[in-house]
Order: sequence, then structure tokens, then C-alpha cells
Amino acid sequence: MNNASSTTNSPIRLLIVDDEEDIRQPLCQHLENNGFTTCAAANADEAYVQLDKHSIDLVVLDVMMPGTSGLEVCRKLSENDGPPVILLTALTEDIERIIGLEIGADDYVSKPFNPRELVARIRSVLRRTQRPGSIASSKVHAIGEWQWHSEQGELHHSDETVVMLSTGESRLLKVFVENPNKILSRDELINLTQGRDSFPYERSIDNMVSRLRRKIEADLSKPKHIQTVWGGGYKFSAD
Repeated sequence: MNNASSTTNSPIRLLIVDDEEDIRQPLCQHLENNGFTTCAAANADEAYVQLDKHSIDLVVLDVMMPGTSGLEVCRKLSENDGPPVILLTALTEDIERIIGLEIGADDYVSKPFNPRELVARIRSVLRRTQRPGSIASSKVHAIGEWQWHSEQGELHHSDETVVMLSTGESRLLKVFVENPNKILSRDELINLTQGRDSFPYERSIDNMVSRLRRKIEADLSKPKHIQTVWGGGYKFSAD
């Protein structure tokens, strides 16, 4: 699947996945009227085709679809470092929405929804996940076998592998690098990255930590750099 790769000079491409055409088509039109480029899918199979065909910056994903559910699509995208996801959900139980956030969704909007609210949510998620044009510090930081080039938002491995970080991942890594061996609670991480309004759910910061771990940890079952402190938060360990 193609990861998001838009720059500030190229249009933001959204994938709208909903089995109801009377929701899908008007929503695409509304988003295009607000400056986005869109493509659409009626189910999971069509969504995977669009993801392989286009560079998608964000997926708006209905949870309740025939066949493969939106939650399963969301899980697959998260596990494969896919684009950020906003769930469209008619579910009323909090536990169902929490499950969506736990498996990797970046936000959710309950049906019926105000299209203007969805646009605002999309822009909020993009602000915290898009790759930065520059980071405040231009230093190169050594993190185990990686070197983090903060200005470019890139991780360079000793084997010459280069991995791009999103804006949110770069901000989070910057906070960790500036606070080595210090236990940081989820609230502290939220406030030190972009503030509570940008990470409205604690699970959102957990998802960002998981994404960053997948890029810098050699063994996810035994993370060396970003360690979970049960009941406390996270600690960044560096030599």
C-alpha cells in the first residue's frame, strides 16, 4: 500500500470508504469544494485498489460495511504503516469507538455528522501527521543504529536505510530526545507535542508512539528506546 507522500505544494488526496452512495458521493463533493482531492470506494476491496493506485494522505472510513469491516481495514492500515484514518461510526457504545482508536484510528466522527465538523477533524489530523517541511532543530541525533535528521524529518540507519517520519512522529521524537530517561505521562506528551486540542484522546498519543516504535525499534516485543512505564506513561532511553 502506498503511504501518504504529499508535500505542501501538492493537493491532499483523501480516500472516502462508505457503502452508502448517498453519503459517499455528496461527501466527496463537499471535500473537493473545500480544496481536497478525493477518490471513493464502496467496500474494503475497492479501498485496497485505491490505496495501491494512489498516494493517499488520509482515509475517511465507515465502520459498518458489508464483508470486511472498517475496523479490519483500519487494523490492516495501522499494521502496515498506512495513512491516518478517521472512522465514520454509527456505533453508540463508547467501547466500540475505543476499540477503533486502540487498533490505530486517529479520530472518529459519529453518524449523522456535520460535514464541516469532518473537514475540521481532517485538517486537525493532517496537521499532526503530515511530514514537516522543517523542524526547529537542525541537529543530527544518534539513536542506537539510527541517526535522526530532524530538519528533514528522516531516520538514517547504519545499513543506509532511510525512513521518513510524519510531522507528529517528528514532534514526538523531539520531545523524547529532549527528555531522555524521564518518565512522561500521556498528558505530558500531549501537551509537549501540540496540546490537548490536537490529541483529544490518550489513545491517539499511544497510536503515535506505536507508529514511531515500528520505525526505530529492532524488536517491537522488547523495545529498547521507547519503553512503556505501566501506570506512568513512556520513557525514552538513549545511550
